[in-house]
Amino acid sequence: MQPPTEAVRTYFAKLGLEPEIADIYLALHSNGPQTISELSRTSGVERTRIYRLVDTLLASNLIEVETHYKRGVIKAAPIANLHILISQKEQELKSLQDDLGLIEQVLGRNSLSDPTTRVQFYHGPEGIRQMLWNELKADTEVIGYNYRILEEATGKQFMIRWTEAFEEQGLTQRLLLNDDFAESWQENTPGIATQRRVTGIQYHYIDPGIFRITHSCDVYNNVTAYYHWRDTEVFGIEIYNQEIADTQRQFFDLLWPKSRPEKRF
Repeated sequence: MQPPTEAVRTYFAKLGLEPEIADIYLALHSNGPQTISELSRTSGVERTRIYRLVDTLLASNLIEVETHYKRGVIKAAPIANLHILISQKEQELKSLQDDLGLIEQVLGRNSLSDPTTRVQFYHGPEGIRQMLWNELKADTEVIGYNYRILEEATGKQFMIRWTEAFEEQGLTQRLLLNDDFAESWQENTPGIATQRRVTGIQYHYIDPGIFRITHSCDVYNNVTAYYHWRDTEVFGIEIYNQEIADTQRQFFDLLWPKSRPEKRF
């Protein structure tokens, strides 16, 4: 457990407040109302710095200033006042969220690059996990093909969470597989694989002579996502382009009638 001083500094930092503000508040809380000169000694913060931070402390409802004869005295406000600051932060975040759509439209209209295309690269298991989590935003049927079970790249616990989210959202997918996928399903122990079919996914086998699968790919919305992992090489690519996604769907629809339901697992 963190010492009280560090706990307060950490919490204030999460609120976007500077470390000296935590030191000043702690000094006031421990030693009672003080002048700026006294507060500089007890907090270890330079007097000129305290003068500059007073407005922030007041705006955050962390201090109150009392005027005594020929001097001002600062005292700590109730710590419960942080509820006010948190409410302000929540309102600021809501305002930012409300304005985000407008900003995206403005930047999209003024972009020097093609706004209809974006390419995102990912590296390592964490990158593959992020790509799969992005897939949960699908508004369309997901189509694709898998080389081997995804647990090999993401780990079992992530795939359990992903599977639950996929099923809870009622998503659907058609998935093409070769022998390598079925073998990887059977090879991996329950400690590695989820060992169950995902509700909403149709698993179909396609002969390698028709279509040989050497990596994994999913298509949803306007996204074409490629995954690849082998030994220590783990990476992924997302291409955001509606025409490319539509072309991949046409290609997939030509292959699907040539496949059959996979019954080996």
